[in-house]
Amino acid sequence: MAECQNFEQFGLAPNLLSAIKRMGYTKPTAIQCKAIPVVLQGRDVMGAAQTGTGKTASFGLPVLQKLLPLANTSTSPARHPVRVLILSPTRELADQTAEALSNYAADTPIRIGVVYGGVDIKPQAEALRKGVEILIATPGRLLDHLEQRNTNLNQSGIVILDEADRMLDMGFLPDISRILNALPKKRQNLMFSATFSPEIKKLAGNFLTDPVVIEVARQNATAATIKQEVFSVNELQKTDALVELLKTRGEDPDGKPLQTIVFVNAKLTARRLARELEKCGFNADAIHGDKTQEERLKLLKDFKDGTLNIMVATDVAARGLDIAELPLVINYDVPFVPEDYVHRIGRTGRAGSSGLALMLVTDKDKKSFDAIRKLTRVNLIPQELDPEPRKRARFPRKFSSSTDAWKAPRKPEDPFFSRPYVPGRSSGKKPAPQNFSRSVSGEKREVAVLLGGTGRRN
Repeated sequence: MAECQNFEQFGLAPNLLSAIKRMGYTKPTAIQCKAIPVVLQGRDVMGAAQTGTGKTASFGLPVLQKLLPLANTSTSPARHPVRVLILSPTRELADQTAEALSNYAADTPIRIGVVYGGVDIKPQAEALRKGVEILIATPGRLLDHLEQRNTNLNQSGIVILDEADRMLDMGFLPDISRILNALPKKRQNLMFSATFSPEIKKLAGNFLTDPVVIEVARQNATAATIKQEVFSVNELQKTDALVELLKTRGEDPDGKPLQTIVFVNAKLTARRLARELEKCGFNADAIHGDKTQEERLKLLKDFKDGTLNIMVATDVAARGLDIAELPLVINYDVPFVPEDYVHRIGRTGRAGSSGLALMLVTDKDKKSFDAIRKLTRVNLIPQELDPEPRKRARFPRKFSSSTDAWKAPRKPEDPFFSRPYVPGRSSGKKPAPQNFSRSVSGEKREVAVLLGGTGRRN
């Protein structure tokens, strides 16, 4: 089914359709049109889809539909075994997948759980012991729970490898093999990847049985809904140029700041740039690999609900971020790997929405920029940008809680320190030289005292 007009034609249950409508989706995306019927038929799937094309719903909706006959409101954990396992490479992607499926399943009694590392394992263990039908997990943390017998996979009839290429890149293959060995032999397998590399095809050969291969866009294509612009700037003026773009292109018609991701190549750059933007009056923060899990989740939540307007990000956040209708992405640094450009700007222009992707290019970026143009087959022509020097916002001076204003130093209480200096009078005699020499025997005796004794042997 290459073309479809609505979700009703898939035969989905009314409670799923109401959730889809509530989330604002009216027409299925290309991968949803192709994958949903195949998954409902029980076939194995090998899917390659561009980031942001609705991949999660393409497997999430049919999986929920298949679980509905088994759904129940019992409080017994035995009535809620893990029937669907979804493996994710990162904590962020696992959390976002769980959030999306929870929204789709909001009108059903199906329980959904998510486990990943970097946080306390005890609350996760308690949730698993109560029972969940759909479990989203990172491989390492799932193995921890299996070893502690917090859950088992004996009744898992559907297994999904999400972003399988990333899991291979991150070295999860041994963990994945151990997990697959703990699953029933008879099951439905779904695998999604950004590319069909030789390594992915090899994994598919071992993991999938007679799969239906689904591709919805040519590899490394950029979405047609994304307007791409490039600006040529001096290296020393990059931050000034970014500030100018945020002021001229980073607001809606009412002057409200647009939700914006600014991509950089290094963690140090992310921290520095976020501070500079804050000094210029922007509501900005940085996300990168050095942030703790709690910090990253809070930052993502703040960005999603609009509390934070600008997120400066390294490529640790380039894939897996699921932020609906993100209007603006700016490449402050040209990515070293041209494929990363596609992943970065894939944050905007999702699910048919229009988006804007801007990039700053300096003389040293020529090689990387040419590689991006060759890969995407888009004739990106740099525009000259000569920004005005940025002006930092004037913030009211803050004082510590102990002093609300500058105070003169206190006078010392001892009057000795208040006396004027009076040079001493010389007596005309030279001081007698001090004798710092000590006899060898004296030195040995002092050492003996320090070591615990000076008594002589008889």
